[in-house]
Amino acid sequence: MTNVAAILNRDSVGQSSSSLSIPIKNIHLPTNQPRKYFNAEKLAQLVTSVKEHGVLEPLLVRPLKNGEYELVAGERRLRAAKEAGLTEVPIIAKQLNNREAVHVALIENLQREDLNPIEETDAILDLLGLVLELNKEQVIALFYQAHHAKHRGQELGQNVLSQLDTVQQTMQEVGRFSIDSFRSSRLPLLKLPEDVLEVLRQGLLEYTKCQAIARVSDKKVRANLLNTAITEQLSLKDIKLEIQSLKAEDKQTPQNLLSQRCKDIGSRLQKSKVLDNSRNRSKIKKLWLSGN
Repeated sequence: MTNVAAILNRDSVGQSSSSLSIPIKNIHLPTNQPRKYFNAEKLAQLVTSVKEHGVLEPLLVRPLKNGEYELVAGERRLRAAKEAGLTEVPIIAKQLNNREAVHVALIENLQREDLNPIEETDAILDLLGLVLELNKEQVIALFYQAHHAKHRGQELGQNVLSQLDTVQQTMQEVGRFSIDSFRSSRLPLLKLPEDVLEVLRQGLLEYTKCQAIARVSDKKVRANLLNTAITEQLSLKDIKLEIQSLKAEDKQTPQNLLSQRCKDIGSRLQKSKVLDNSRNRSKIKKLWLSGN
């Protein structure tokens, strides 16, 4: 695994680095940018700060051709600078290949405090996929393979053990999770319903709220509750009360009332032992058939 610190401090071995200000129009976004969602309120706060103080932390870029650059890290600062009306921004330029650029961008994003849990999970899986040269599904399977082997006392092959060692090193670089804690606290998020997952990805609701709403099985009802929770800024307590109310309403539908009534009648017949008498069974059968 290539260490990010080593990538960014290679000047001593002949790689070039520079710090200067360049026109914003000369900076281009990469085709595969790790960060996909930006909190509008926090971005507005950054714009205000940039208008007052400028961009205090240089953007990390890599040189292209003819004085053009590709952004590696700092898209929020770039967006804020554009909205603040700046024409130039400070940069640090590094010679990075495609793999290194993605690696650095993922680590930089993971070190930010405003990532929501899904963004964080996606970024870690992308990073692991990069260093292990596996797709997302294979990385996830590796976590569960390690978990099952540990609890069943099974031995893992040398290739898998080597991959898990790389995972552990990467987790240490990120500095937030162990293999077990990531599997237990983050991978379950990916099993949320897609509509809930999308809301969580965009940072529109906190995880605890999304987790509660995910328990609503009816898609239409769940979608309405998601929309209400976002637009009315419902608290977790409010959401739980809404869900309880929905369950109560669901139990009062004519179909459910009739179904419950039939169950009650059947239970009473069983308890009264009226069905033990063949004559009574015959009468009940005739009544049932006449009702159909």
